[in-house]
Amino acid sequence: MDADGRSDPRGLYGLQVTVAGAGLAGCALGLAAAVNRVHIAPAAVHRLDVGGARFTYPAANAAAVALFALAALGVAVLFVSLRGAWRQVGAHRRLVRALPVAGSLPGHPAVCVVDVAAPLAFCAGWLHPRIYVSTGTLSRLSESELRAVLAHEHHHRARRDPLRLAVGRVLSQALFFLPVLRPLHERYGEVAELTADAAALEATGRAGPLASAMLSIAATPAGEVVGISPERVDALLGQPRVWRLPWLLLVAAMITIAALVALVWRVGASASAQTSLDLPIASSQPCLLVLALVPILVCLAGAGLRGSALAPSD
Repeated sequence: MDADGRSDPRGLYGLQVTVAGAGLAGCALGLAAAVNRVHIAPAAVHRLDVGGARFTYPAANAAAVALFALAALGVAVLFVSLRGAWRQVGAHRRLVRALPVAGSLPGHPAVCVVDVAAPLAFCAGWLHPRIYVSTGTLSRLSESELRAVLAHEHHHRARRDPLRLAVGRVLSQALFFLPVLRPLHERYGEVAELTADAAALEATGRAGPLASAMLSIAATPAGEVVGISPERVDALLGQPRVWRLPWLLLVAAMITIAALVALVWRVGASASAQTSLDLPIASSQPCLLVLALVPILVCLAGAGLRGSALAPSD
C-alpha cells in the first residue's frame, strides 16, 4: 500500500481486519481467563446475615476483580458486534424488500432494474451482491455513460465491497477502544470508490462518460449536485489527493492491544474467585427473594403501562 493510500483498498481492509482481529483476540482471552478462574466452592464464599436472612456473595481478590472488568469488556464487544451484525442484516433485508424490481437488465443478468423514476445505481448484497439500476437512470444516461456506471458497480460487486463495508462498520463500532478503526474504515470506502472509478475509466477509455454519468445521477431537481466527493473529482482530473495513514492512532492501538494481553496474563496468574451455585447477593430463602421482587415487578409494569399510554397512536 502506498503512502497516499490509493493503490489497493484490500491493503486498507486487511490492515483494519488485522487490528480488529487482534483486539477481538485480546477481549476473548480476557473473557476466557475470567471464566477459567471462577471456581464453584460453596464453603469458601462470603456469608452475610441480615435480619435473620442469610445472603451469600462471591469471594474474589483484587486481581480477580480486574480480570472480571476485562471480561466485562469482552462481553460488551461481543454484544455490540452481534447487535451491529443483526442491524446490518436487517437493514439489507428491508432495502431489498422495498425495491420494486422489474427484472434484469437485458444482457446483464446480475443487474436488476428498479422501477423508480429517481436516478439510482448501487451495489448491494453480501456473498452474492447484485447491481441495482433504476429506470430513471436508464432514461438519463447514454450508452457510453451506462457502460461506465455498470463497470463501476461491477467492480464493487467483484470485490464484495458491500460486505467489506458492513464488516468494517461493525468492527469500528464494537471495538470502540481502538479509534484507529474508524478512519481506516472511512478511508476504505473512499479508496473503493476511487478504484471503481478507475475500472470505469478502463472500460470506457476516457473520463467523459463517467464524469457526465456522475453529474446526471447526482443532480437534484433544484439543479444542485450532491454525493460526489471532491477527491473523486480530483482523481478524474488526474490530481489525486495525498492521504497518510494515521500512524499515531495505529501505534496507540498496538500499545492498547499489547497492554490488554499483558494485563490479562498478569492478573490471570494471581486471580482467584470462589462462588456458590446461588446467585450473587441472593438469599438462601426463595420466599424472601420472591417478596423482594414483587415491588420491583410492580414498578416495571407501571413504567411499561405509562410508556404505552404516552406513545403516540397511528
